[in-house]
Amino acid sequence: MRFIQVVYAADTITDQLPFVIPTLATILTFAIKFFFIFCGLAALIYLILGAFSWITSGGDKEHVSKAQQKIQAAVIGLIVLVLVLSLIIVIEQVIFNQQVCFGITCPIKFDSLLKPK
Repeated sequence: MRFIQVVYAADTITDQLPFVIPTLATILTFAIKFFFIFCGLAALIYLILGAFSWITSGGDKEHVSKAQQKIQAAVIGLIVLVLVLSLIIVIEQVIFNQQVCFGITCPIKFDSLLKPK
């Protein structure tokens, strides 16, 4: 009987909260999308820094080669990022037939989390 009371007490606590507690799937979906956005922005910034260092190298071969290496690393990072995103989309839509969502092709449902009950 005590176990039933504990479960009931936990249910009343969550019912009294003014917001909905997010599920683990919602948190992971947000984390995956944030990770890909962060990686894409980091690669683009690294690409811009490489281009800027190439422009300001003044023709010095050592500085030009370092700038080319930065640009090459940024482009390879963007290519890998696009390949991973493509693989996740194929897994979500083709293999699992949209039954499993890793957060790329399905929307995050934050509307229900932010609205009061």
